[in-house]
Amino acid sequence: MIKAKRFAALAAVAGVVLSGVAATSVASAAPTEIPEFTPEPIQWGECDNPRLVQAGAKCGFLDVPLDYAQPDGEMIKLAVSRVTHKSPDAAYQGPMLVNPGGPGGSGLIYSVFGDFVPDGGGDAYDWIGFDPRGVGASRPSLSCIPDYDGYNRPFFVPITPDLERTWLTRSRNYADACGENGGKLLEHMTTVDSANDMESIRKALGAERINYYGFSYGTYLGQVYGTLFPARLARVVFDGNVNPKRVWYDANLDQDVAFDRNIKVYFDWVAKYDSVYHLGATGRAVEALFYRKQAELLRAPAGGVIGPDEWTDIFLQAAYYVYGWEDIASAFAGFVHDGDWETLRDLYGTPPFDDNGHAVYLAVSCTDKQWPTNWNKWRVDNWLTFARAPFETWANAWFNAPCAFWPAAADTPVTIDGRGVGSALLLNETLDSATPYSGAIEVRKLFPNSVLVEGVGGTTHSGSLSGVECSDSIVTEYLKTGALPERKPGDGSDVQCDPVPQPVPSGATADKRAASAPSADLRAELAAAVPR
Repeated sequence: MIKAKRFAALAAVAGVVLSGVAATSVASAAPTEIPEFTPEPIQWGECDNPRLVQAGAKCGFLDVPLDYAQPDGEMIKLAVSRVTHKSPDAAYQGPMLVNPGGPGGSGLIYSVFGDFVPDGGGDAYDWIGFDPRGVGASRPSLSCIPDYDGYNRPFFVPITPDLERTWLTRSRNYADACGENGGKLLEHMTTVDSANDMESIRKALGAERINYYGFSYGTYLGQVYGTLFPARLARVVFDGNVNPKRVWYDANLDQDVAFDRNIKVYFDWVAKYDSVYHLGATGRAVEALFYRKQAELLRAPAGGVIGPDEWTDIFLQAAYYVYGWEDIASAFAGFVHDGDWETLRDLYGTPPFDDNGHAVYLAVSCTDKQWPTNWNKWRVDNWLTFARAPFETWANAWFNAPCAFWPAAADTPVTIDGRGVGSALLLNETLDSATPYSGAIEVRKLFPNSVLVEGVGGTTHSGSLSGVECSDSIVTEYLKTGALPERKPGDGSDVQCDPVPQPVPSGATADKRAASAPSADLRAELAAAVPR
C-alpha cells in the first residue's frame, strides 16, 4: 500500500504501498474456519547477504501452504532471517517481525533493524526479517516482464488516443505475462495470505506472541494480522499508516494529490538554496523549469535513455522522503547547467532491471479488492485528478493499470478491527504523501489502545528512527518497557514531534542536521529497496 516507487527503476510508493472502486461497505473475507496448519521449525544456516553476515544473522526457509484452505497441498518457501536478542534471557521480549512495505518489498535485510533503535531499545528482541510470498529470495519469486519499468517507455500522460491505446496494450500484456508466469501463486497473494504466513512464522519460532514493526503497506499487513490474530500480538509499531477504508484504487488517487503538494514543497526547498543550485529563486520558477525539461526530454531523451517518464520517476523520490533531496537537486542542476544526463541515469538505475517488486505489488493490491474493470472510470478519475495534480497522476495510473486486466480473482477486504490488540504505537508525518495523515487518524480510531505520534509538518514517508530525538525516544521507550504516551481525547494526534528535518546542502551556510545521521542513512537505504 504504498509502495516506494523505484528510485532505481521503480521508485517509492504511490503504498502506497496502494486502492479499489468507490468506497463501499466491506464484509470480512477473513477465512474464519481454515484448517489448522502446523509448520516445521526453521532450519537456520548461514546467510548470503554480506550485511546480514556482518550482523550475525542466520537465514533459513519456512514451508507454508500455497493455499491455507488446503494445508496438505502444494507448499511454497518463505525466506526468513533472524538476529537474536542481545539482552539477558530474563529480559527477552520475543520475536519482532518487520515488514518494510510495498507490497513487494524485500524484508529479509530488516533483521538488522534492531541495531538502529537508540539506547539498546531493540536488544530484548529476536529481529525477524522475511521476504513475503513471491518476493525476493522466497520461492517461487514472481517476475512477469523484467524490463517493464526500464528505459524508453511511452510518455505517461496520454495526450493522444494512440498513447492511451499503447499504454493499455502494455498494461494488458503485463497482466497476461503475470498470469502465465505466476500460475497458481497469483490466486493466493492477498494480504490475508501474508497474514497467515506471519502466523506460520510465529508457530515455527515457537512463540506464544510476536511483536511487529510495519512500515507503509506493512501497517496494513499488521492491521489484518491484528484483526485475524489479535491475541498473538504484543508490542506493535505502525509507521506510515494505510487507511484500510481506501484500499487500493482510491488510495492511489489520494496519493496523486499528496505527491503533487510535496513536490512543490521540494521545489520550494531547491529555490531556497538557489545560491547552491541556480535553478530558480522561487518554487514556481523551479517547477516551471522541471516541466520545461520534461517537455524537452519528450522530444529527445537524454543519452537515449532518460525520457520524461524516467525524469518523473527520479523526482518522485523527493515527494516521498527528504532523504536524497540533495542528490536529486545536484543531478537536476548538473543536467540543466552542464548537460550531465549520466548522473540522472545512475539515480534511475541501469540494466538489468528487475520487476519482482512491481509484480508482487500488483499481485497483492489487484486481488486484495476488485479494481474497476471499466477503463472509462479510470480515464475520468485520472484526468480529473491530473487537472489539479499533474506531477504523478498518470505515472501512478499506469503503474497500477494492469489491475484492470488482472487474471486472478479479487477478494473482499477484511474489515479491520483493532480492539483486541493490547497496544500499538502509530507514527505519521503530517504531509506524508504515500500514506496520507488521514489514514493514521482512521487507524487510531480502529485501534483504541493505540497512540499516534505526529511528525508535524513533515513530508517524509515512514521515517521513524531517522535521528529525531522526540519520536525516536518514544519508540525506544515503548520497545524497552511497553509504555506508551497518554492517549488524548478526540481524533487528533496524541504527541506532536518535529519531523525528519529537511537537509541543508553542502555549500550552504548551516550545518547538516539529523537527516544525515547514520540511522537516517540506513533508513534511506532500506526505503530505496522497497518498490513503490
